[in-house]
Amino acid sequence: MYRIVFYGTSVFAVPALKALARDGRFSIVRVVTQPDRPVGRHAELMATPVKQVARELGLPVGTNPDDVSFDAAVVASYGEIIPQAVLDLAPHRFINIHASLLPKYRGASPIREAIKNGDAETGVTIMEMDAKMDHGPILKMRSLPIEPTDTTPSLTDKLAVLGAEMIGDTLSEVLKKRIQPKEQDHSSATFVKLIKKEDGLVDPDTMDAALIERLVRANDPWPGTYFMHHGKRVKILACHVESGRLVLDQIQPEGKKPMAWADFLRGNR
Repeated sequence: MYRIVFYGTSVFAVPALKALARDGRFSIVRVVTQPDRPVGRHAELMATPVKQVARELGLPVGTNPDDVSFDAAVVASYGEIIPQAVLDLAPHRFINIHASLLPKYRGASPIREAIKNGDAETGVTIMEMDAKMDHGPILKMRSLPIEPTDTTPSLTDKLAVLGAEMIGDTLSEVLKKRIQPKEQDHSSATFVKLIKKEDGLVDPDTMDAALIERLVRANDPWPGTYFMHHGKRVKILACHVESGRLVLDQIQPEGKKPMAWADFLRGNR
């Protein structure tokens, strides 16, 4: 049985953690995740989704793996660059589950970017890690279609399940040296940034209607998509494109509850 360290933080990593935990070929000797963060109005500390599940599964959680022996590490949506000194603990055996078809969309927000750009498909790449962001050689890759109604949460769930389905056999092949990594085409690489609150701002009067509709789905749940009206934000919760024009279905004015666009118009010019 191979000894595994698992690095992960967000909900995207949870299905892979569960899959490895029930796979008899592996023993998870350490789960490494981000620290508890203050959440909500009262800033109560909350454990990451990965930490919560690790506790439920009875897995040991820690901050680093340098005090345990392990054969390989699996990384999924960890949220932090892993130092080279840590990667050196298991050369060529730090395996990353990445939510795009590399080398397209290296970086922090590949799922949002695929929806925003209107891509027909996306997928999961399992790759060897090196010191650069999403730069290492590819081990396995599988694609799936992006549906016209997909949001970032719905597509995240699909890709998380796909990654979980792939990771066990891929990791086993790596450890048995039965898989040949394939170098990425670095000249074709594209990079996506960490999303900021202001990335949700749109101008319905000047921006393409199809792009705004995609942004509403891509920016769900954060940073959301909004326009400014008399100095206040109006969040677009639902919309569609009809005859090339953007039709707003549901909005939420700043400081108010969600409402139909027609109701908003009755009280605003």
